[in-house]
Amino acid sequence: MLPYVLSAGAGILVGVIYALIGVRSPAPPTIALIGLLGMLVGEQVVPVVKRLIAGEPVVAFIQTDCARHVLGPQAGADRTPAATTPEGEKA
Repeated sequence: MLPYVLSAGAGILVGVIYALIGVRSPAPPTIALIGLLGMLVGEQVVPVVKRLIAGEPVVAFIQTDCARHVLGPQAGADRTPAATTPEGEKA
């Protein structure tokens, strides 16, 4: 139940921000896509700050985990010839 309440609260907050900057909802496609990108990047702020506080490496984390989360899986990035088709199965 808590995720639903938090989601509604975040939606209300975004609605207030949209009203303050004069954007109607649903937002025009470009504004909406930039907003979604902002949410994806914003999600990565907390893990990066936690790593900074813990003294763990940050740049490698951003280049791998953050990039994978924001950009999605890249075609062929994690594939090896043995992993593409299981043994005994034809492609």
